[in-house]
Amino acid sequence: MFRGRYEHTIDSKGRVSLPVKFREVLNERYDDRLVITNFDGCLVAYPFDEWRLLEDKVSSMSIVKKDVKSFQRFFISGATECTIDKQGRILLPPTLRAYAKLEKDIVFAGMTKKIEIWSKEKWEQEIAKAKENFDEISDALGELGL
Repeated sequence: MFRGRYEHTIDSKGRVSLPVKFREVLNERYDDRLVITNFDGCLVAYPFDEWRLLEDKVSSMSIVKKDVKSFQRFFISGATECTIDKQGRILLPPTLRAYAKLEKDIVFAGMTKKIEIWSKEKWEQEIAKAKENFDEISDALGELGL
């Protein structure tokens, strides 16, 4: 499982080192491929096997529903397969970097079966919002049995 948050820097070519802990998870459970796409103001990276499960679910949905089409157009069409190089880096495509406003300082956030990639500034804003609403979030999750 991916957990924790790590700050890294993107180089001028759009390459960034994947956190060592995340590489260890990939080596133990998956291969060296990630599928990265745009989502909710950040990028989300799935190990290839997890992405295939998600694609299977999406492809089984009705293509005549507007929400399904919109989701596929945004989420699925934005997906790019990225391979981890020998130095442990991935190349984030320019279109994805532009969407998430990734310029230099970024944050990798482990989210169990996927990884979120945020600009540091946007990440700090998201965390501040979560802190403000933490009591409400905790109550809602408690009602769901967590």
